[in-house]
Amino acid sequence: MSINSELIYALEDRPPPLKSLFAGVQHLLASFVGIVTPALIIGDVLDLGAEISYLISMSLIASGIGTLIQATQPFGIGAKMLCLQGTSFTFVGVIITIGLYVRESGGTSTDLLSLIFGLCIAGSVLQIALSPFIPKLKKFITPLVTGIVVTSIGVSLIKVAMTDLAGGLAAESFGSPANLFLGLAVIVTVIVLNCSNNDWVRLSSILAGLIVGLILALLMGELSPSEFHVSTNVSVPTPFLYGLDFDALAFIPIAVIFLISSVETAGDITANCSICDQPVRGSAYLDRVRRGVLADGINSLISATINSFPNTTFSQNNGVIQLTGIASRHVGIYVACMLMILGLVQSLGDILQLIPKPVIGGATMLMFGSVAATGLAILGSLELNRRQLMIIGISLGLGLGPSLVPGAVDGLPTLLKTVLGSAAATAGLTAILLHALLPDRLTVKARSK
Repeated sequence: MSINSELIYALEDRPPPLKSLFAGVQHLLASFVGIVTPALIIGDVLDLGAEISYLISMSLIASGIGTLIQATQPFGIGAKMLCLQGTSFTFVGVIITIGLYVRESGGTSTDLLSLIFGLCIAGSVLQIALSPFIPKLKKFITPLVTGIVVTSIGVSLIKVAMTDLAGGLAAESFGSPANLFLGLAVIVTVIVLNCSNNDWVRLSSILAGLIVGLILALLMGELSPSEFHVSTNVSVPTPFLYGLDFDALAFIPIAVIFLISSVETAGDITANCSICDQPVRGSAYLDRVRRGVLADGINSLISATINSFPNTTFSQNNGVIQLTGIASRHVGIYVACMLMILGLVQSLGDILQLIPKPVIGGATMLMFGSVAATGLAILGSLELNRRQLMIIGISLGLGLGPSLVPGAVDGLPTLLKTVLGSAAATAGLTAILLHALLPDRLTVKARSK
């Protein structure tokens, strides 16, 4: 069923340039923090230093290219809709796990980035190959499995957010009242703005929270204006800048997340179709979903090629379409251009790195908490029986257990240690396996009748 969204401009309409630009800015405000934050977090945890600014720029450029592909459908690739692409939070945990493993093995920043991008290219190829079979994959990647994976991703990343909120492990002031105040100030700001009756204020709440946190940090002396240096350099994409590497064992958790991400993208495109008054069943709908997931794979392949992390369709931008009443895919071209122009500005990445960790932690705490809440909402929408509760309990236990008790699996073979190091991958694999193996007695009884 389509939502009666009272669209002002339908999918194929061309709004005037000024209205298109205004709608594009709203999409940018709703997604900007989400696009740049994964690179900030991964770069910080893996101690990538000067590389972080470049990674942020490439994230923006890759998002712009991906959004353009989804909107224009070149060579039949893309949903031909306003599907804004952005760096996926889903991969943050597993990328950090793999990066830390390389660090512990004595690897350099170049070593870990070459491995991560090599694995992401392989995962992108897998997603491209799986795109025609998305309807069949839904038999295995059920809402139960998706809910478990999304919940485990959010819960496992909350630890990262809390570490930043407290100041970062390397900080001498870790856990100080000043750090906690800054983080909580961001959280309170976002909460207050989300209570507003103005839709645009709510959409921009996280970005506004970061700005408030930055101002407070300046007033508290936690950040000095002299630290801001505006660079005139341009960040130019350099394919395979760090080289490419591959590890079959490390690929397993990446492959699982790409599998889950493909099914989530199908759901996001379905929601977009509903809001845009497009069919949500039939051959045309299935073809659109297939092309959209194919574009996700192509976009992630492009991202890894220009040294950025996997891309996915951002679900929050469906809300922007509904609020503006502008579903025109041509607006995607405006958003794509803005993203790519911002990505070329190297100073943007430099400035973002100056944001104090407690401020970033406050914002990411809300985002990761929301990810966990989304997973719980998916699980809560199901009529859970004893079998499903057992699958949830075992999957979350095995997925989150190793991350809650560091060193608990260090004695296991490398294969198991690598897979278990990713909460989402372990929880997802366990859920898929148990869903396939555990008998559903109610179903059996129903069939016997």
